[in-house]
Amino acid sequence: MEKKRGRGPAGVQAPRVSPVELTDLEDQADAAFRRGERHEGVRFSRADAEGFDLGGSVFSECRFDAVSFNDAQLRGASFRDCILAELYAPVFRGARSTWQDVELRNPRLGSAELYETGCQSVRIDGGKVDFLNLRGAKLTDVLISGCIINELDLGAAGAVRVRLEDCTIGSLDLAGAKLKDFDIRGTGFRKISGLGSLSGLVVDEYQLGLLAPLIAAHLGVTVL
Repeated sequence: MEKKRGRGPAGVQAPRVSPVELTDLEDQADAAFRRGERHEGVRFSRADAEGFDLGGSVFSECRFDAVSFNDAQLRGASFRDCILAELYAPVFRGARSTWQDVELRNPRLGSAELYETGCQSVRIDGGKVDFLNLRGAKLTDVLISGCIINELDLGAAGAVRVRLEDCTIGSLDLAGAKLKDFDIRGTGFRKISGLGSLSGLVVDEYQLGLLAPLIAAHLGVTVL
């Protein structure tokens, strides 16, 4: 599958993300999930996996429609060439999981523990997340559009070709992050911390005006 390649103003590279196309899926209504199992070419519709231990499981070319993963243990799980639509989980436990060529459509997540994950060619479209913990994660070619995120923690994360498009962010923590082509133009935010890690961040003129007093305070600059 050929990735979309783009280069914006001033040489900013856009995420290389292509639509996930799934055909000939096997329908499975029941949440027949087990720890460490492999699932390939399956469609799960309105399944309830609440509280399941799915650590180390592999999902390849699967589609999830309105599936609840609330409080399920997905530590070390792998999602490849998958679509997750209307994903629901007040508590989502996916630390050190792997996401490659994945679309999340209109997710509804409370606390999403995704620290130290690997995300490559991932798109999140719409939805709301109260707390998105991506601390220490490795993000490459990630597009998040039209999403409301109250708290986004990218502390110590590595992010290359990431775009937040028309999102609303409450607080954004970039402390210790390493960014390249991290584009937040057009996205609203209330607070950004980790001002010593802004290298590689792409903003518009309006956002620069919002950041100016924060940067000045961080550098000890007095503006009279």
